[in-house]
Amino acid sequence: MGIRNFAEAAQDAGVDGALVTDLPVEEAGEYLAQMELYNLKPVFLAAPTSPDARLKQIAEVSGGFVYAVSRTGVTGARQQLPADAQKLVKRIRKYTQLPVAVGFGISTREQFVSVGQFADAAVVGSAIVETIERNPGREAKSVAQFVEKLIDGR
Repeated sequence: MGIRNFAEAAQDAGVDGALVTDLPVEEAGEYLAQMELYNLKPVFLAAPTSPDARLKQIAEVSGGFVYAVSRTGVTGARQQLPADAQKLVKRIRKYTQLPVAVGFGISTREQFVSVGQFADAAVVGSAIVETIERNPGREAKSVAQFVEKLIDGR
């Protein structure tokens, strides 16, 4: 598809921004140019292992929000949220006023509430996908119930 066609299609679809998870900020020149041309906000992943210079670079070119990865490894539900997620958010906030969303492994109300104490948003993508997979034919209702439970515990 190419970056230009992607950006144009995203704009035509009414998309505000995009996260390309496997695109490092250091290699994002063409992507950033096309995102700007089509008035889209680029979002980058900031990992706990990122040095401060890289966090600063991510913060400078991100739009909309910065996505803080709560832990190293792959996405998916986990029992516990790593303690370094809060440290990472603090480090990111040194370089930007953008909202910071924390994701990777958030799947319980306790984790959701915990993230809400130090970040602007919690990303629960894998948990939503798992909810969909477990509830064929009832996807929308199941996702709504899952999100309600995250928000108010019911």
